[in-house]
Amino acid sequence: MKRAISVVALSIAGLVPVWRYEPSIGGTTTSASTSTTEPAPSSSATSSSGTVVKGTTIDTDKGPVQVQVTFDGDEIAAVKMLQQPNHPQTTAAVPVLIAETLKAQSADIDTVSGATITSDGYKESLQAAIDAKG
Repeated sequence: MKRAISVVALSIAGLVPVWRYEPSIGGTTTSASTSTTEPAPSSSATSSSGTVVKGTTIDTDKGPVQVQVTFDGDEIAAVKMLQQPNHPQTTAAVPVLIAETLKAQSADIDTVSGATITSDGYKESLQAAIDAKG
């Protein structure tokens, strides 16, 4: 009986850290938020492939996020990440975010599961670039 009590107590003690664990990226249990730095105004340039506009740099809990958008007229022709957190979930999420942006032609896209913080920063920087384009 003493052995059974010890096994149960040690099992519970071993599970407490698992129950208390909060993932570092995304999920519904994370209460992290993004904050905007006081960046220089978004810059834009015109090239032979269209107008290129940089979004503001968004400081997230995982690191800075900044996009560059190339417009062909009013259409989003390309999106490039200028700054992104060095994290595996971010690396996997970026192509999905870009593809969704090109499909939606706006910043009104879904958040990538597992990369919520980066997704939110991406959408905020993207919207700043779209707004700067006018």
